[in-house]
Amino acid sequence: MCRIDSFYSSPSFRTFARSLSLGLSVAALTVAGAAHAQETELPGINVQSAKAKKSSAPKSMPKPKPVQAAAPEPVEEAPVAQNSGSSVQNPDAPYNTPAGISVVTSNELSTYGNGDLNDALRSQPGTFTRISPQNAGVAVNIRGFEGNGRVNMSIDGARQNFRFLGHEASGFAYVDSALIGGIDVQRGAVSTAGGAGALAGVVNMRTLDVEDILRPGQNFGGISKLTWGSNGQGFSEMGAAAAAVGGISVAGAVSHKNPDSYENAGGVVIPGTFQDLTSGLFKVNLTPDSEQSLRFGGVFYNNDFFANSYFQNVQTQTYTAKYAFNPIGNDLIDLRVNGYYNHAQMRYGTDASPTVGTPPKGTSWGRVVDDTGMGADITNTSRFNLGGIRVKSQYGYEFYGDDVDTYNRFQPASGGGVNGSGWASTSAFFSETTFSKSIFDLIVGLRYDMYGINGSVNISPAAGLPNPPFVPGRYVLDKDGGSFDPKVTLAAQVTDWLQPYITYSESMRAPSVSELFAGGTHPGAAGVGFAPNPFLNPESQKGIEVGANIKKDGLFTPTDSFRFKGDYYHMDVDNYIASCSTPLPVGRGTQYFCNTPGNSTVQGVELQGMYDAGYFFAGLSYTYTHTNLPSQTDGFGAHSYVPEHTVVTSAGVRLLDRRVTLGGRVSYFSESDVGEINVGGFYAGRYMPGYTLVDFFSTYKITENFELGFNIDNVFNEDYTPALTTAFFDGPNCYGSNLPGCNSTGMGRTFYLTAKAQF
Repeated sequence: MCRIDSFYSSPSFRTFARSLSLGLSVAALTVAGAAHAQETELPGINVQSAKAKKSSAPKSMPKPKPVQAAAPEPVEEAPVAQNSGSSVQNPDAPYNTPAGISVVTSNELSTYGNGDLNDALRSQPGTFTRISPQNAGVAVNIRGFEGNGRVNMSIDGARQNFRFLGHEASGFAYVDSALIGGIDVQRGAVSTAGGAGALAGVVNMRTLDVEDILRPGQNFGGISKLTWGSNGQGFSEMGAAAAAVGGISVAGAVSHKNPDSYENAGGVVIPGTFQDLTSGLFKVNLTPDSEQSLRFGGVFYNNDFFANSYFQNVQTQTYTAKYAFNPIGNDLIDLRVNGYYNHAQMRYGTDASPTVGTPPKGTSWGRVVDDTGMGADITNTSRFNLGGIRVKSQYGYEFYGDDVDTYNRFQPASGGGVNGSGWASTSAFFSETTFSKSIFDLIVGLRYDMYGINGSVNISPAAGLPNPPFVPGRYVLDKDGGSFDPKVTLAAQVTDWLQPYITYSESMRAPSVSELFAGGTHPGAAGVGFAPNPFLNPESQKGIEVGANIKKDGLFTPTDSFRFKGDYYHMDVDNYIASCSTPLPVGRGTQYFCNTPGNSTVQGVELQGMYDAGYFFAGLSYTYTHTNLPSQTDGFGAHSYVPEHTVVTSAGVRLLDRRVTLGGRVSYFSESDVGEINVGGFYAGRYMPGYTLVDFFSTYKITENFELGFNIDNVFNEDYTPALTTAFFDGPNCYGSNLPGCNSTGMGRTFYLTAKAQF
C-alpha cells in the first residue's frame, strides 16, 4: 500500500519541503552571488574565458570529462557523483581520477557474465555483492561494508533505500540488468551529490537512454536482443527504440525473462531460484536551446519469485527529472537540479497454495513491506583563476527521505513481523573545490550531513534488555543529528603517464529504520524475540587512501594502450552497528541492534588494469581485504565478510578485421569468513572454502547491425558456493552452507546464445 496522500500531508513531508526550500534558496543565493561577482570583477579573481565555447554551435548536455591533473582545466569529479547527463560512459575515467572508482560499461555487461549484475560488480576491485540464490535483488558490498545504507545504491541517480530484516542482506536494489547502460562505483567517502549518509561508497546503475540506442547520426533506431541459456535459464528478450528530432529525443524499452530453477555442478536443482520478471523504461529529453536541457525518466520493475519460505512479488517504480543550465560565456554557472521519486513494495504470499509454518500458509503470509522515497539535489560548478591557480568549485545541497510502512494484508495481527515502520531522512550541504597549479591538484571537500528519524516503539519488560538504558515502555522517537565530514586529496601529475595521490576522508551513517524499530518474534521459534533500540548512535569512519594512476598509450606499438590503477586504504570505524542479544536464560534470548564498543579497522589493497593492442586485450582486478569489524548475526541481517583475496583476470583476441572476439576469464576467490557468532547455527565452521571459476566468451559481428554471442559460464563445472551467499533450508535439505551434507548453490556449467540487432 503506497499511502501517497497521507505521505504528502504528513509532518515528515512538510519537514522535507522546508528542508528542500532552504537548500534551494541557499544554492540559488550562491549562484546569484557568483554571477554578481563576475559582473563586478572581484579583485584577485580572474574568471576563465569561454574561448572554447562557440555561441553559434548547438551545445549538448554536459558530460563528465576525463580527469588530468596537468591539464588546463582542474581535475574533474568522479563520474559516479554526476546525477545528470547521458548513460554513455568514459571507460578511462578510473585512470584519470585520483579516487577509488570503477566503471562497468554496457559492453562489459554483455560480454562477461551475460549481464549478471552480481558477476559484473564482483569483478571490480574493492566491490562485492551478497548473493541470495532465491532473492532477485542486488546488494552491493564495498570494502566489507554493506546493508542499511552503508553503501548508497542508486538507479539513474535515484536512491534505492528498500530494506527488510530477515535471513537476507539488509538492503536490496531491484533492477533488470537487461536495461542497464552502465555502472559507476566510487569507493570511500563521496563529497559531492549522492554521498549523503554513505559510510563506504556509492554505486549508480544507469539505465538505457537515447545515446545508448541510437548510432551516431541516427534520428530513429532501436535494439533487439534475444538470449537463450541452458540449465533452466531459457529465453530472455529485450527491445528498445529511440527517436531524436530537433531538440527533443525519446526512448523506451521493455524486457522479460522467466528462468526456471537451476542445477549446481552436481546436478542438484537449487529450489526457488526461478523468477518471472517484466520491466521497462521511458526517457524524454528536451534541449530548448544550447544552454539548457531537461530530462525525464521512468523505470519499472515487476518480479515474482520465491524467497524466505514464501512466494513473493516485488514491484518498483522510479521517476527522475533532471535540469541542466550552462550559459555560454559564463564559467561561474554550471547548474544541475535533480529530483526523483521511488516506490518499492514487497508482498509475501502471492501464491494460492500453503507454504511452511503455522498457520498452514505461515505467519508471514500476507506481509507487505512498502517503501516510498523522494529526493532532490542541486549543484553548481564555478570555474575561475585565483592568481596563477586554476579553481573549480562544486557546491550544493541534497535531500532524501523515505517512509517505510510494514503490515499484513491477510493477517493484520501479525503486522510486519520483525520489520518496523517509520520515517527517515538524510540531507547535506556539500562542496568540493579543486585548486590546480603546475603538476599539483589539491581537492578540498566538505559536507555537513544531517539526518532525521521519526516513529514509535515499545520496549517490553519480557525482552530482558539491560535497564538502564532500556526502561520498558513506549518511546516516541524524533531523532536527528549531523556531522561535518571533510575529504582532502593531493594529486600530482609527475609525468604524462603517472599520477600519484593521497586522500584523507571522514564519513557518517545514521541508524536506519530497520535497526531502530526492529521488533516481534521469530516465526516458528518460540522464545526467540527481537527488540528495538531507540538509543542507537550514527556510525562514523576516518580513513586514508594512497594510490596512483598509470595511463600510457603507445607502450609496445604505436596504437596500443595500457591502463593501471592501484590504491591502499585504511579505515577506522567507531560505533559500528551490529546485533546484540540478551543472556540465554531469558527465554532463548532477545536480539537487538547496538553500537559495538571500541574501534574497528578495515584495510586493503585494490588493483585494476587493462592492456589493449587491438588484436589482443587483457584485464586484471585484484582485491585484498582485512577487517576486524564485528560480525552481523545471520537471521537478523547477514554477515558481510568478503574473501581476503579476490583475483579476476581476462584475455582475448579480435580476429577477421575485429569482427570476431574470443576470450576467457579466470576468477579466484579465497576462503571467506562467516563470523564466529554464526558457527553452530547455519555453519559448522567459520570459513567457507575458496574456489576458482573459468568462463568463455565470444562474439561474431556478422554485419554492422547484427551480431551473435556464445558464452560458457563455469566451463569446468566447478562445484562451489559463491562467497557471501545467503544459506537456506528447504525442508530437511540445506543449501549454501558448510554444514555436513549441505548442497552448494553455485550454478553449474551453463551455455548462452545471444542474438542482437541494432537498426
